[in-house]
Amino acid sequence: MKIHSVKVHPSAEQLPREEQLAWKIAAVAADDVAIEHDVAETVIDRLIDNASVAIAAINRHPVATARQMALAHPHAAGATIFGAPLEIHCSPEWAAWANGTAVRELDMHDAFLAAEYSHPGDNIPPIVAVAQHKHRTGKDVLRGIAAAYEIHINLVKAICLHKHRIDHIAHLCPAQAAGIGAMLGLPVDIIYQAVQQAVHVSCTTRQSRKGEISSWKAFAPAHAGKLAVETVDRAMRGENSPSPIYEGEDGVIAWLLDGPEAEYHVPLPEPGEPKRAILESFTKEHSAEYQAQALIDLAFRMRNQISDFSQIEKIVIHTSHHTHSVIGTGAADPQKVDPGASRETLDHSIMYIFAVSLQDGRWHHVDSYTKERAARPDTVRLWRTIETREDPEWTRRYHETDPAKKAFGGRVEIFFKDGSRLEDELAVANAHPLGAKPFRRADYIRKFQTLTEGLISPEESRRFLDLAQGLPELQATELRQLNVAMPGNKIVRGRPGIF
Repeated sequence: MKIHSVKVHPSAEQLPREEQLAWKIAAVAADDVAIEHDVAETVIDRLIDNASVAIAAINRHPVATARQMALAHPHAAGATIFGAPLEIHCSPEWAAWANGTAVRELDMHDAFLAAEYSHPGDNIPPIVAVAQHKHRTGKDVLRGIAAAYEIHINLVKAICLHKHRIDHIAHLCPAQAAGIGAMLGLPVDIIYQAVQQAVHVSCTTRQSRKGEISSWKAFAPAHAGKLAVETVDRAMRGENSPSPIYEGEDGVIAWLLDGPEAEYHVPLPEPGEPKRAILESFTKEHSAEYQAQALIDLAFRMRNQISDFSQIEKIVIHTSHHTHSVIGTGAADPQKVDPGASRETLDHSIMYIFAVSLQDGRWHHVDSYTKERAARPDTVRLWRTIETREDPEWTRRYHETDPAKKAFGGRVEIFFKDGSRLEDELAVANAHPLGAKPFRRADYIRKFQTLTEGLISPEESRRFLDLAQGLPELQATELRQLNVAMPGNKIVRGRPGIF
């Protein structure tokens, strides 16, 4: 792994493109190194995981909307859409849009947290869509996904976006473009142009994750995927892009991030070095913001020592800056304690999540978010006693560069009316690779079967799981079947629009 210094250069310097971050990203993507066995197995796990949450969300409003938009753009070659019959094919950028929305809607697939937040599984829908459209193989898809994860995770390690109120899809879109380029076996110069354009068009604000959070939270990574497909298409046709996009005096670093004097240190593999960053990502067992995962498990553990929840006077969650300021009381969002808030907002309220987890001893991707559940008087009372506090030690552990020492949980104090106190802490979620019950292939399959139960037939479940687990050997005709179909009477139609 090589650490690359990235900083602003005046236009008069004419920074050689080989010294630009976008070129270095493209070179990593174009480096066709062998995919190691554990990486290939993790790619398969992520494909299964994405399909699980996509089908579970298949009839939620944003997903139905995105699907209806995609189905209005049929293509003879094209790509498949989650839930739709496998013989229906849509233009790949629209398939990326629909499938990306389905994957993101429940906030229940993989994550990676460092200087920035990310859901690197969002890289997968556009890569698979283009692969199906271009009649590529499973081996090609493996190469593209491994490259996208490598680039995405290393950008997330090095460059903080949220500090400047830039949404995290600004790291996702260039990784998606690079992954598509790697999957197609494109040369460095074409991937370079696509990456630059992907960065340029995907810088959006974090208002999408502030206040009353809307359905755009699910659409945002899908929009990035759609943009990524289009940037690669334009680059393949010989079009170029704003350059240098990161280092230019009017570029991203100078005006959107830390400014003209900033310097970032981005790790990227050396030529010939295996791409293994996907192994640092981790999935979610619970349908909630990743920083809530360990705290949900902690609530389950602590509830066994509480006999009367009405006797709780106050709960204090000591945690990292990220958790406190994004999903905790440090966000200063009144919506996070509002029983009438949207599902997307409740998903970003650790106060709500901890209260319900403590009371119910379970977390369900539908039941835990219903209006009735959120409005229960005893829950509202408990919910509003909870506050978060930033703890420097938990912040330090959150930013720990050694993956074996990173922590995403916190320490919880529960104060009772009689003056007694209950305290416990948990560093990582049970499903985390370092957790009490790390997810393995059997867990991903169980998650798939649980979330798709009653929605697809046992035969369709077996067909998809068998196909996904054989990814490295899939030929083009088989890869075009790599999706999950549902009976037509179980699919709702979105509202009509322009298309």
